[in-house]
Amino acid sequence: MAQNRKPPAYQEYPATMLASRNFKLMNIAERGLLYTIRLECWENKEVPASVNQLAKYIGCDVSEVQGALTNLVKTFLNEKDGLLTCPELDDYRQHLEDRKSKQSAGGKNGAKITNRNRKNAAKQGGVYLANQTGNPQVPRRGDDESLVKLSTVKSSQEQSLNNGYIEDEWVKDYESIK
Repeated sequence: MAQNRKPPAYQEYPATMLASRNFKLMNIAERGLLYTIRLECWENKEVPASVNQLAKYIGCDVSEVQGALTNLVKTFLNEKDGLLTCPELDDYRQHLEDRKSKQSAGGKNGAKITNRNRKNAAKQGGVYLANQTGNPQVPRRGDDESLVKLSTVKSSQEQSLNNGYIEDEWVKDYESIK
């Protein structure tokens, strides 16, 4: 069953933001507003561009938002139709959606191949083995056969239980030290 939930988080490299000239030039209020807007944009894709509406939206005083919504902050944002968006986060969201679509298509393609192989095997009266190697030197076995050979060598524990003595060079050396 497909889950159409939006991604819960975005990945950010701190060094990238810290290296940004515009970020370095911001005061702490500008940085705080920028990150509040980024978080809102991740969750809701956009925030109001109007200082009054933005202040109300994020729960801050109009004077605080007005003082912090500078051109430095706006360099990280796009304004269109009375809304602010964060193009970097929009691009990242699109990247995640593209990757999800490719993974979904790959999974569906793999399922088609698997189902086709099962159908062909059933037509031929055989059993489809998903882990077939295609190597003719690897013997094929039925469900009741094993590729594992039973060992004829007894474990050390079996040897000591059976005859009380273990025939092993290391044990002989160890015993000779006592």
